[in-house]
Amino acid sequence: MTKINSINRTSLMPNYAPASFIPVKGKKSVLWDEQGKDYIDFGGGIAVTCLGHSHPQLNKVLKEQSKKLWHVSNYLYNKPALELSKMLADKTFADKVFFSNSGNEANEAAIKLARKYYFDQGKPEKHEIIVFTNAFHGRSMLNITAGDSKFQKTGFGPLLQGFKRAKFNDLNSVKKVVSKKTAAIFVEPILGESGIIRAENPFLEGLRKLANEKDCLLIFDEVQSGIGRTGTLMTYMGYGVKPDISTLAKGLGGGIPIGATLTTGKIAKAFQPGTHGSTFGGNPLACEVAKKVVEIVSSQKVLKGVMKKTFNFHEKLNKLSEKYNLFEDVRSAGLWICCDFKKIKAKDFIDACYKKGLILVQAAGEKTIRIAPSLIISEKEIEEGFKRFEKAVKALK
Repeated sequence: MTKINSINRTSLMPNYAPASFIPVKGKKSVLWDEQGKDYIDFGGGIAVTCLGHSHPQLNKVLKEQSKKLWHVSNYLYNKPALELSKMLADKTFADKVFFSNSGNEANEAAIKLARKYYFDQGKPEKHEIIVFTNAFHGRSMLNITAGDSKFQKTGFGPLLQGFKRAKFNDLNSVKKVVSKKTAAIFVEPILGESGIIRAENPFLEGLRKLANEKDCLLIFDEVQSGIGRTGTLMTYMGYGVKPDISTLAKGLGGGIPIGATLTTGKIAKAFQPGTHGSTFGGNPLACEVAKKVVEIVSSQKVLKGVMKKTFNFHEKLNKLSEKYNLFEDVRSAGLWICCDFKKIKAKDFIDACYKKGLILVQAAGEKTIRIAPSLIISEKEIEEGFKRFEKAVKALK
């Protein structure tokens, strides 16, 4: 096996802070590095590998499609994109779907669509977007503007205009900034990067009612929370509140890059030929894999399993917390779990986990970690992962 040395690594820009090891192989919820050391994957590529690594059914459809068609321009339809769009429309509130390559692009499309929709209605003054405290929507200029991280904005100004910020889970704060200029309310039903903070039911219901009253659109960013992560195919289904536009990415391709912006037929008319596009959006390979992901994840077996596994993770985390006086809080939305340490720094703990053969993800805050494993992670993998978790705790005590 050829090793990747440090000289090769430095050819990458330094905008990430990766671990010292390099995974070269993965199967189910286990990764192996260059030396053959194995790691239990509790991070899931940040909620991406929803069916684990090298899933046999995903491998099969990818291989079959690779022999047929890799890419055509969007001047031509391709069958996998047509079939995936219909599948998503059939299973959600949506009538129409726009495909892109990432959640970043999906969110860009959502904001452009909202503004263009009102422009076409003869209301160009309706261009403002209401966004929220502690939000994260991506790293583009638009999305760092919509997000609430000062660090992520620093050095990239001037930022975009036309955004108003309200307080998450505070409907009155939204009412103070909504106006005749508001095109959309743009919200994550569950704040992911900020530590798995759920929107309260009355809050989302209130946003839906307010959007109807003020003639503006409600956009849900489900880039991380969608595709089974919270125990329903999409998070809005658990709340019973339908958006006008919703975005997906991460888990949609199970590891293959793909994003999607979903909306109603009426709103979709704003995207006429030439108004928006994505060169690789709707790629046949990505769409064929995503079809199989959606088919598997939307099954009752997988969705019920998510809730069962969530309980298992909670039980084990709470036992460890009691044993070692470990956490201030443990929060979850399905298999999307956040732990706030009392004393341990998240970075130190993640480094200790790497040494013990476990992969986790840091959230906002220096004492907060996230867990977002495969939705079909096995009981055996969970048990082994927690053995390594406890070893990392002991190493830092």
